[in-house]
Amino acid sequence: MKFIVSSSTFLARLQAIRVGGKPSLPILNNILLEAREDALYVTASDREITIEARVELESLEAPGRVAVPPKLIDMLKEFPEQPLTFEINEATLEVKIISDKGEFVMQGEIADDFPLPVGLREHVTSLKTRCGTVLDGITRTLFATASDEFRPVMNCVLIEMNADHFTFVASDGHKLVRYKRHDTGLEGGERALILPKKPAQHLKGLLPREDSELEIAFDEKMARFVFGDYRVTCSLVEGRYPNYNSVIPRDNHRKVIVEKKELASSLRRVSVLTNQTSNLVRFDLSEGMLEVSGQDIDYSTSGHEKLSCQYDGDALTIGFKSSFMLEFLGNISTDYLVMELADPTRPGLFLPFESEEKDEELLMLLMPMVLSAV
Repeated sequence: MKFIVSSSTFLARLQAIRVGGKPSLPILNNILLEAREDALYVTASDREITIEARVELESLEAPGRVAVPPKLIDMLKEFPEQPLTFEINEATLEVKIISDKGEFVMQGEIADDFPLPVGLREHVTSLKTRCGTVLDGITRTLFATASDEFRPVMNCVLIEMNADHFTFVASDGHKLVRYKRHDTGLEGGERALILPKKPAQHLKGLLPREDSELEIAFDEKMARFVFGDYRVTCSLVEGRYPNYNSVIPRDNHRKVIVEKKELASSLRRVSVLTNQTSNLVRFDLSEGMLEVSGQDIDYSTSGHEKLSCQYDGDALTIGFKSSFMLEFLGNISTDYLVMELADPTRPGLFLPFESEEKDEELLMLLMPMVLSAV
């Protein structure tokens, strides 16, 4: 096995496919290299997720396969941009790296010991969409997933597909985000994919923002995403996602419109002086005014600010977790935020105000906190 590759190109691909964590098999600490045809294919896996990337070669003299240790990445970081020659002895699995100034040797392992994901089963859903659509859906919802070992389905992003739109949903039981895209759809009925958090995080980092093609295939056990030079295969979580529509209120009659940056700045200032465990902030609404306040009784600290807003309803006092509110505000692209509220015990809805993106729809829900608890 022998090939020549750009040091920087090779390094970028190897860094992109690293899956992290502690794999169940020692061989999975390594990276699989397979040189075939006119390219090098590099693969990393922890059995739950497998990422393969294609690397352009300057030349390929002899194809082959070998598993190499991750220290190869650390070494490549120290090379300036230059072509590197890799020679692998298939009998001894010795990996020799030849640069313009010297030679380096490390020991590889048998490629056949590196487990690859099994193929998808017979009842497979296959579709083509755009990378940017799925990237936006994951980016808008991923932060709302849970970390619950007893309800693993809540640690996922739900992707619902029908002929009219894609819907992305994530929730941890306290907050919920629903993001719809009306510029894409799935022919042939309705399907749902429950995507675990780890592959969602990797896809968020790998998917290009432009509207290049993304191929998705999945069955009840596994999903595969193919785009550009990458192929991501992952195991799916078994179970049924909760009926999220049942918790979205339909009659929140109090509507507040407030400037997003002003509210975010106020929340950051006030939250410094709140209880760092609860992060509870209090909203006092009156006509044309929103007062944001918080306190920490244990340290005798408090703060409050008054903000102008569009509101002409009855007075209302309600409490929210400031860290969740700031996550919501960071996820809204419009200059103004719409809050739809009912009473201090029912969830509030948070929406962008008059978004220019007519093909997308974003809704965020947050459960209130009990003010007397702090």
